[in-house]
Amino acid sequence: MRSTYSTALALCALLIAGTPVHAAPVQAQAPVAKQATVNLNSATADQLAALPGIGPKVAERILEYRTMNGGFKKIEELMNVKGIGEKSFLKLKPLVSVAKPDKASGGGE
Repeated sequence: MRSTYSTALALCALLIAGTPVHAAPVQAQAPVAKQATVNLNSATADQLAALPGIGPKVAERILEYRTMNGGFKKIEELMNVKGIGEKSFLKLKPLVSVAKPDKASGGGE
């Protein structure tokens, strides 16, 4: 106990004596720009294939699912597409959105 107390006193004495402490300056990080999401109801096969873990085959399955089911109502439906499991979905979740296709643009298909 006495040696612990002595060690603590010695450390305090070093700090009080002005022993320089060097620390790296902290730099503020630039805010991360919010990435635009890919709308599952209007994305092209190329846009879908560019998503992580989605290749041309799975992109085509997503388009088939969209056509057969009248579009996506919620992003979780993506897990109904063969080749997209829960792990893949969790990676894609922040990158995709669901909105009604813009009729003026022809829905992007």
